Amino acid sequence: MSGGVDSSVAAYLLLQQNQKVTAAYMKLPVYSPPMHQTNLLEEKKREFEQVRIICQKLNIPLIALEYEQEFRKEIVEYFCQEYLAGRTPNPCILCNKKLKFGLLMEKARQLGFDSLATGHYAILRKDPLSQRFYLQRAKDPQKDQSYFLYTLTQDQLKNSLFPLGNYTKEEVRNIAKKLKLPIHDKSESQEICFIPKGNYSEFIKSQIKNLENYSGPIKNRKGKILGYHKGIFSYTIGQRRGLGLYNPSPLYVLAIDLKENSIMVGEKSETYQNELIATKLNWMLLDSIPAGPKSIFAQIRYRQSPRPAVIIPKEGKENQAVKVIFKEPVKSIAPGQSIVFYLKDKVLGGGIIHEKE
Repeated sequence: MSGGVDSSVAAYLLLQQNQKVTAAYMKLPVYSPPMHQTNLLEEKKREFEQVRIICQKLNIPLIALEYEQEFRKEIVEYFCQEYLAGRTPNPCILCNKKLKFGLLMEKARQLGFDSLATGHYAILRKDPLSQRFYLQRAKDPQKDQSYFLYTLTQDQLKNSLFPLGNYTKEEVRNIAKKLKLPIHDKSESQEICFIPKGNYSEFIKSQIKNLENYSGPIKNRKGKILGYHKGIFSYTIGQRRGLGLYNPSPLYVLAIDLKENSIMVGEKSETYQNELIATKLNWMLLDSIPAGPKSIFAQIRYRQSPRPAVIIPKEGKENQAVKVIFKEPVKSIAPGQSIVFYLKDKVLGGGIIHEKE
């Protein structure tokens, strides 16, 4: 229970199904510049108080769990190290895997609970033939969050509940309003929860000690130096703003070279590519990597529609990698981001973009 409208209504819907519900609030660390630390700490206190009030209204118990150290180790350190390696991580996906459906689910089992429920918009299904659990896209296409959940294992899925999968966001807000919950019109944050004001670069510099001499050249495809960057951790593939370069037409980040500490830029047409290699795979509806080429739809970021593609097992990778070939070029393939494979609206599986071909 986060104090938002989604988790609150999810709890209510479970009560309507005669489930015995207990709310769990995860205490996570607060990151902010010293001048704003007090304000954010107060905001966290207000958030927890809001959760407490909602639980009182729904008449359900509330437990608070300390996960500050685990969050720093599993999520924040990973986030910083990936950017320092010139990759673009997705911490929300890792948080679902490691904390919510990892540590929190294990804690729920220890406390004797049968299932872990969240306010994610996704539909849980079981294939009648293979008996495998898998996720299906939510009713509300604008809110579908199956992309963020592709890492869930069969064991995690069978012990999960997603009450909001068959509801739209508007329907969820209307339920909260009828219940007179104070958060029925609460706005949603589109930013990563631990990044103050969305400034990735400043956050990383605040977390990594002795981070010096990080500037390097910005080059074009021919190797000509056009300028100098402020540290490769400040950039991601496809980025246009903040390059500090003059050019008659906009320039975009095409590649980040860790060894040379350099960034390659080019024009928009150069950001499109057809192929990539995905590793660290997890299969959901499928039980393993396909034996040969398989036509699917692939999604390389959350706010993007899936694109037709073919996945092919990658030789020499011990069935732990696939080549993905898109029917038409896609923009800004970023190593470190997740790619999720769909068959219509069913999640087949997914992995991490290792490199562009």
